[in-house]
Amino acid sequence: MMSMLEVRNPWDGQVVAELELDDDAGVARTLGRAGAAFARWRRVPLEERIAQVRIGLAHFLATGDATAREVSLQMGKPLAQARGEMKTFAARAEWALAAATAALAPEVLPEEGGLRRRIEHHPLGIVLDIAAWNYPLLVPVNVLIPALLAGNVLILKHSELTPLTGRALARAFGALDVPDLVQDLVLLPDAAARLTQAREVAHVAFTGSVAVGRAVYRQAAEGLRGVGLELGGKDPAYVAADADLAFAAENVVDGACYNAGQSCCAVERVYAHREVVEALIAGMRPHLEAYVYGDPLDATTTLGPLARAAAPAFLEQQVDDAVARGAKLLLGGKRDASRPGNHFPPTLLIDVPNSASVMQEESFGPIVAVASVRDDDEAVARMNDSRFGLTASVWTRDPERAERFARDVHAGTIFQNRCDYLDPALPWTGWGESGLGSTLSLHGFRHLTKRKAIHFR
Repeated sequence: MMSMLEVRNPWDGQVVAELELDDDAGVARTLGRAGAAFARWRRVPLEERIAQVRIGLAHFLATGDATAREVSLQMGKPLAQARGEMKTFAARAEWALAAATAALAPEVLPEEGGLRRRIEHHPLGIVLDIAAWNYPLLVPVNVLIPALLAGNVLILKHSELTPLTGRALARAFGALDVPDLVQDLVLLPDAAARLTQAREVAHVAFTGSVAVGRAVYRQAAEGLRGVGLELGGKDPAYVAADADLAFAAENVVDGACYNAGQSCCAVERVYAHREVVEALIAGMRPHLEAYVYGDPLDATTTLGPLARAAAPAFLEQQVDDAVARGAKLLLGGKRDASRPGNHFPPTLLIDVPNSASVMQEESFGPIVAVASVRDDDEAVARMNDSRFGLTASVWTRDPERAERFARDVHAGTIFQNRCDYLDPALPWTGWGESGLGSTLSLHGFRHLTKRKAIHFR
């Protein structure tokens, strides 16, 4: 008897799709096909790989609105944002296609003593990409396109919340001149854990929780496999006394609440200089109140439901904990459990102590938690009071202040007057428990290859 995965719409709890779970025999067949594909693909010249990947990209982008609608139905992203995610997918893919030749070219060193020397970048083999649900298109594209261009093949195990997206990517990129370059598997966590230990897998890219990331790291280590781990964040923003407060208020709220706050690099902690904290809070509140919460498929909706059924109760617990520790709740903070779906409103907390769960544990929801600080030194100390280190933003007109925060704050990306954004030309990497390795930029290509030293007399 076959086992099925049921996918439900987080807005109303209705069943979106039922997919057959892959069993061990199916996984073995997928690994076999991937191995055969790699044996051919690794020998295809880079120029031809680029051309083939462009064809796959065109196939995928042709699905357009249908794929965006599936994203909204599976995880609750407003349709306009899902369409935007498709456009960003295309832009990141195009950047990688344009960068591939330079990123993968041999590094030729000067001859020395009659010796010709160079460093080549060779493919790893089968890359297993365990992709998260919060950005169903952008999480896999960071690995998918560079991996293929580098000569690898990909097995995509998308989240159980968003398996239809994995299937769509496999259809588009898996039917090129070399078949089976991209395959998807529908697996529950236990079966996915076994797959990370398969001897055929050369590299595991995982996006998700710290707890599961640790397990993936241990399992990969048993086979001496490479790993890339993107494990989320608790990203701080500091609004300095000289900030453009209207601009900061609008953009920090957007950075906290876009995608219902379900972003690894969402603003999750806001520290404001005590001279401007009251004005900042006053400026934030109208933006929070302006969100239109509703059905993700409704064109007027700007804030959708949370993807996970357990998320509203968790966020409510974080709010209650903060209030018990002395914080003040100005807006939202209570889940709506009176109807089906995963509902939680935009929430504003102020005077939040750094010991509160909402300042330490990843929320992944539309909460803006604010605390005042005396000066830049206290801001740096509070920002670094976290086991995470994905991104951090400083809102200031002073470039020297921004450089000081870039030097002293422990995070993979530091923004000035910007937040919640990935530039494909810059490496996406985490400090602390935010992860290991890099995607994006030339470093993302290098992370998906192994070096070979050529030393010829």
